[in-house]
Amino acid sequence: MSNGKKYFGTDGIRGEVGQGVITPEFFLKLGWAAGRVFSRAGKGKIVIGKDTRISGYMFESALESGLAAAGCDSLLVGPMPTPGVAYLTRAFHADAGIVISASHNPFYDNGIKFFAADGTKLPDDIEFAIEAELDAVLQTVPSSELGKARRIEDASGRYIEFCKSTSGYLNLDGMHIVLDCAHGATYDVAPKVFRELGATVHVIGAAPDGLNINDQIGSTHPAALQKAVLEQNAQLGIAFDGDGDRLLMVDQEGQAVDGDELLFILAKHLQGKGVIRQGIVGTLMTNLGLEVALRKLDLELIRANVGDRYVMEQLNTRAWPLGGENSGHIVCKHVTTTGDGIVAALQVLCALRDSDQTLAQAKSGMRKYPQVMINVKLPQRVDVLALPAVQSAMAQAEQVLAETGRVLLRPSGTEPVVRVMVEGEDITTVKAVCKTLASAVSAAVANL
Repeated sequence: MSNGKKYFGTDGIRGEVGQGVITPEFFLKLGWAAGRVFSRAGKGKIVIGKDTRISGYMFESALESGLAAAGCDSLLVGPMPTPGVAYLTRAFHADAGIVISASHNPFYDNGIKFFAADGTKLPDDIEFAIEAELDAVLQTVPSSELGKARRIEDASGRYIEFCKSTSGYLNLDGMHIVLDCAHGATYDVAPKVFRELGATVHVIGAAPDGLNINDQIGSTHPAALQKAVLEQNAQLGIAFDGDGDRLLMVDQEGQAVDGDELLFILAKHLQGKGVIRQGIVGTLMTNLGLEVALRKLDLELIRANVGDRYVMEQLNTRAWPLGGENSGHIVCKHVTTTGDGIVAALQVLCALRDSDQTLAQAKSGMRKYPQVMINVKLPQRVDVLALPAVQSAMAQAEQVLAETGRVLLRPSGTEPVVRVMVEGEDITTVKAVCKTLASAVSAAVANL
């Protein structure tokens, strides 16, 4: 791993089931290693949740066994959105929370995410400590010290009440919405949240069978939601990803509203309430249109590296309440500790209510700039930004765009490519600049 870790990436561990470390043997050892770390101050207590993948049963059992062997108790909450596990970890005063999920990936992938006792992602030192234990020989504690497991029967109800409370128990009487639950972890709780607040709810993507999670549905496939919103004549639609930490919305006309546009709506709303005073956190991929729109509100946009971990780092450093990614991973730190699709959606609905606007009207204050990306394959790992020819090409591209656009070269963390991204006011210029820059990068690498 580029972060110095053997197993943990920027958002836990993830891969294809049966390949690499995504096996029951590894999860057994991982449960034991985590149990060892979290039991150092006494007998540990860990919340375990999962999404709806068929492999979740297998990995839940393996983790539970490993934790028990380390003398750690498990609280099983079953299918639960990732942010729900973060909340329940806090609510039960557990030592940590574990989510078995591969987020927006297809069903044949799976992975694991950890939360610390306060409902935030694990700090690096704890992840390093778990990795160190993974290299040790698994030794079971004496039988008198083995951990136990129990299922929390009211876990969903607890999380539903928490979600409603973050909106001040918003009154949604008279609102007609469509929810797309991606056949994932929100399939049960999300419809209940919005119905209990008074909305008329039409639900799609809420019949998980272990194999259909994210399959042409959910926040990464908005066409199904767009179609349903128009067919139902609904006021808006909300789509979540497989584990419920992302969202995408659709307005009354069937137009998708992405994370950047939702961040604009929330920033304007929270500024009006005095919650935001300085700015918000986005990423290197955040649309330039959001930065321009925020500037008109006298708000700053800080760009973190791509990944919710880096967004959270900036939010914590600056003590700011709002940040997120264009993918729809939005962190509302004034009401919760991590990215939460349901909570973010409720915050957007609060903004619409307070401004007496439709979703289309609320997003109209921001104009997204055209964005073009070309992946350039690399024959070897190389720092393309250090190449003089690439530096010269970037300078020329920035000169062409001037103040009306921006250029970004971002090496992939998972494959040998560099992503050449250009955005600006004029789509024709953006396409031409991106093509020219990508060709320059390709030529520079070929001459190595």
